[in-house]
Amino acid sequence: MWSRKRNVLLCIITLISGAAALGLAGQLSGQNASTAAEAPSGYDNQPNGLTDAATFTSDRMSFEEIEGIGEGLGPIFNAQSCRECHQNPVTGSSSQVKELRAGHQNLNGNFVGATATLADGAVTIPNRSLINQRAICPAVDTITVNGQQQLFNFPQTQGQERITTAETIQTLRSSLSTLGDGFIESIPDQAILNLASSQCTRTGGAICGEAVHVPVLEANGALAVGRFGWKDQHASLLSFSSDAYLNEMGISNRLAPNNVDVTKVCKVTTDPEDSEVDSDGFNDVDHFARFMRASKVPPRDLALANSSDGITGANFFHNIGCDNCHVSSITTAAPGTPVAGGAFVVPGALGNKIIHPYSDFLLHNVGTGDGIVQNGPQDTAQKLRTPPLWGVRTRTELLHDGRSTTFFDTIQQHRGEASGVIGNFNRLTPTQQNQLITFLRSL
Repeated sequence: MWSRKRNVLLCIITLISGAAALGLAGQLSGQNASTAAEAPSGYDNQPNGLTDAATFTSDRMSFEEIEGIGEGLGPIFNAQSCRECHQNPVTGSSSQVKELRAGHQNLNGNFVGATATLADGAVTIPNRSLINQRAICPAVDTITVNGQQQLFNFPQTQGQERITTAETIQTLRSSLSTLGDGFIESIPDQAILNLASSQCTRTGGAICGEAVHVPVLEANGALAVGRFGWKDQHASLLSFSSDAYLNEMGISNRLAPNNVDVTKVCKVTTDPEDSEVDSDGFNDVDHFARFMRASKVPPRDLALANSSDGITGANFFHNIGCDNCHVSSITTAAPGTPVAGGAFVVPGALGNKIIHPYSDFLLHNVGTGDGIVQNGPQDTAQKLRTPPLWGVRTRTELLHDGRSTTFFDTIQQHRGEASGVIGNFNRLTPTQQNQLITFLRSL
């Protein structure tokens, strides 16, 4: 694992950079937008102030590390590193990589995750909506197990997941950006709940986002308001890191239920696989979380944002109601505030900061839902999290499944709760619509 190499490299990076570690402020100051500062932004591979440059670079290299079979990769997986899905235009951002989710409705109309089969049908993985599309079998690899080099020649066709025609609900999910996620984690639960209440009141019930309370793994399952993932399935970045390490890379780790691989077919390592602790007291999942927490928010294209069309388009974005859900400004909690079920205390670098995510982090039915239920109740099947629009200019494929490639078509895909807003958009002249799209291209 990266933790075995990390300490030597960290010393080298520190000598090169000459940077000193930044302390984390813990004094309560109260959430006050009038005294809040703008969160730092940039696609520059530099930290937001949570860590020094040397620590950030070291954590980024952990995020970028390519895992092998001997380090616990698989037996089924989607990627060999975090960076494979989160890279464009810099490490931690989004990509064109998608995952497959599947399932069906039972006799009561409730969603049930797919039953996947392995080993030519001899092994089943029930009630799991994520379908991994890669496997270490068949493979021939020389790996190190318990300090010994061993050659493994896995049987043909044994390890790949398969689903049947019974799984009538299938969808793709685009990889999301993690840049600026430390600020999102630092939004107090009540602020998100207040957004849900105020938008429902303001729109007369036409737009009523749903907040879901999800378990925080590192807080012994304490509940907090979800905000990460297409279904708001996580409230903390450490929980997200643990989930992704197991389910996207097949590397089990200390946080239950992710401390055991989902299948033993072709498995050659011992759970939990992310078990080595470095001098910081960290496993890999801790480095992933700290990297994301220390990342800057995506920057604006200031030339477009300050252009005549960009400014006019921003006004239309507000006037027709897009920002009912795509909320332009949120202030994070004060330093010292416990969030994520009490498992994370907002540090000075992340606290009382103004961010512009263009999201309310609530689940909505806007006609683009995929029928999948994750940590939320059954009524969330056709709902998706309002995707943050910061950084959207770096994406070619839009919506949760990448079905749209233009902003105009993406807007037209909206229905349901967004019907009134889309009606307003369609009443704009073509020139006005293009001005609004110019604004989107500046994000």
